[in-house]
Amino acid sequence: MDANVYVDGFNLYYRALRRTPWRWLDLQALAHCLLESECTLHRIRYFTALIRSGSLDPQKRLRQQTYLRALRTIPQLDIHEGRFQSNTAKRPLAAPRSDGQEFVRVIETREKGSDANLAAYITRDAAKRDSQAAFVVSGDSDFVDVIRMVRRDFNFPVHVIDPQKHVSRRLRDAATSYRLLDHSLLPQCQFPITLLDSHGTITRPSAWQAAGER
Repeated sequence: MDANVYVDGFNLYYRALRRTPWRWLDLQALAHCLLESECTLHRIRYFTALIRSGSLDPQKRLRQQTYLRALRTIPQLDIHEGRFQSNTAKRPLAAPRSDGQEFVRVIETREKGSDANLAAYITRDAAKRDSQAAFVVSGDSDFVDVIRMVRRDFNFPVHVIDPQKHVSRRLRDAATSYRLLDHSLLPQCQFPITLLDSHGTITRPSAWQAAGER
């Protein structure tokens, strides 16, 4: 049975990878660990948005670009990019100041498009029978409705692997099967420190080294 794996990049990063040495994650290796024994990996779809380098960490964007370049060495993987959008918004203070001010203007930056892209592609692939099953790596309950629709309207199994540490009852109830990501798999599913592509050598960012490697 051919299976597609849909990876919510930011959900996976913030729920399982951030502040760990396992950010140099080989998604092909992880996908093979996640699939059921009767499944064969057909394709991986990775959903993200290009981040902006902030003043506190000017290398952040470069690290992401290096990682995306590493992912592109996986023949079965497609990267689908959303975008970031910044707006000025008026927000209430948690406690009014002594001068009576109750609101403050802030700059809000939101990632746009990745969730919609994932929902669109899992629906498209189910309708076109691009595979026989979907495995979704995300703990975002916003996908509940699309998972239910795909299962009901296309008779298409959708298995959820949740990177969070706590069970999402809504996702569990919507999916064909649901389980929490086994974080012990992450050290086993790392790219080599260096890889090659048509442009040359790709090297894991030094900030992503494990403490014992320094």
